[in-house]
Amino acid sequence: MPELAKALGMAQKLGAEYADVRYVSITQEPVSLESDGASNVSVSRSSGIGLRVLVDGAWGFASTPYTGSRSLSKLSEEAVKIAGASALHKKDQGVTLDPLPSIRVRWKTPVKIDPFSVKPEDKLAYLSDAIEAARKMPDISRASASMISYKEDKEFLSTDGRQIQQSLINTGAAISVTARGSDDVQTRSFSDYATAGYEFVEELDLKAKIQQFAREAKQLLTAPVCPKGVTDLVMGGSMTALQIHESCGHPVELDRVVGWETTYAGTSFLTPEKKGTFRYGSPQVHLVADATVPKGMGTFGYDDEGIEAQRADLIVEGVFQDYLTSRELAPMFNQESNGCMRAVGWQNLPMIRMTNINLEPGDWTLDEIISDTKEGIFVDTPKSWSLDDKRLNFHFGQEIAYEIKDGSLGKMLKNPAYTAMTPEFWGSCDAVSGKDEWNVWGSRGCAKGEPVQVIHVGHGASPARFRKIKVGVGH
Repeated sequence: MPELAKALGMAQKLGAEYADVRYVSITQEPVSLESDGASNVSVSRSSGIGLRVLVDGAWGFASTPYTGSRSLSKLSEEAVKIAGASALHKKDQGVTLDPLPSIRVRWKTPVKIDPFSVKPEDKLAYLSDAIEAARKMPDISRASASMISYKEDKEFLSTDGRQIQQSLINTGAAISVTARGSDDVQTRSFSDYATAGYEFVEELDLKAKIQQFAREAKQLLTAPVCPKGVTDLVMGGSMTALQIHESCGHPVELDRVVGWETTYAGTSFLTPEKKGTFRYGSPQVHLVADATVPKGMGTFGYDDEGIEAQRADLIVEGVFQDYLTSRELAPMFNQESNGCMRAVGWQNLPMIRMTNINLEPGDWTLDEIISDTKEGIFVDTPKSWSLDDKRLNFHFGQEIAYEIKDGSLGKMLKNPAYTAMTPEFWGSCDAVSGKDEWNVWGSRGCAKGEPVQVIHVGHGASPARFRKIKVGVGH
């Protein structure tokens, strides 16, 4: 868009020593269906321009949904004026950015079926097929199913000479089924999302999943409550993914570490002197930030500072190695940004955000882990979670559990939960399943910042075992 180059030129004339501008156009089509017949299909679109400038070592940002010359002039003036006002209150020499080489590139999500090419009535029919399968089962009081089609077209220009066009497509689906008994209500649910086409939704096979979960929800009504105690904990992949997100992904965001981000249980226990030496977990724990992994919801071509997507080691053999960084903060450790600056839409500033934070596969299978466990519980599917503001203490609840006795799964347990401290918990990890059971779980709901930005992230995870964990908390 020639308008973007005009905005950059105006900002430079007004005194910006650096500027970048993003045009973003987002289209979303959510589709949902309830077992009572209520349905919803809608389409939303949003587009606009966000301009970020650096003046005298301080940032300014402004945005507009309009692309006319007069609007762009006001946009540049406002961004530069905000940066100038910020510069009056800076506490040190301010921000300096090392220049980047100029590039001109395009990147797009590889898809087999464009989700926007599928008719809404066909999407509703797919969801209805799943809902009908659950409605026919006894004791099921409610079932719901939904899917999302999401497309984000972006164009980025900077005064470094970076010209980047990207087209990202996300799809995914969720189901939930609730069983009601005489004195209890239990729910089983599933959701997964990916940077992929509609083929991903078809592969989820919601009809088969919802029937399985309906049976489990009914069985949970009469299952015993998970007992209190200290025992070995085996987690399914979806639970491992949430554990990674909350107790690994957020603590390594460098803006939290330096005190720039304190909302949503902000800050971090992972202070700068721990880099390269701190024992975060056992030698079996290898965590990476990988914005290149296929289908990950945190997968893209370039971040919103124009840095190429990459893979970075965060924790290697249990030792903390690196943070998620930006062009501004990476020089704290004499390194370059690892490409984690992302914004939601055109109207927000980019912040350090998770990409795909993955626990690398081990060399076990889930069957081998259970066979090797004399006594413990197996838990899966997140139900509730709570953490302190440094991401040290946590409490997680799950939808379902099974006892493990002498290497075999035993009776079903309801209302399971566990609690621990982050380094001790990951330090107790002694088994991780391998590639065949590893999945990049997608999430559409990672919240951060004020005003809040809810972004898409992914977590590669497989079942894993943790020794001597306090379970059954609160029962």
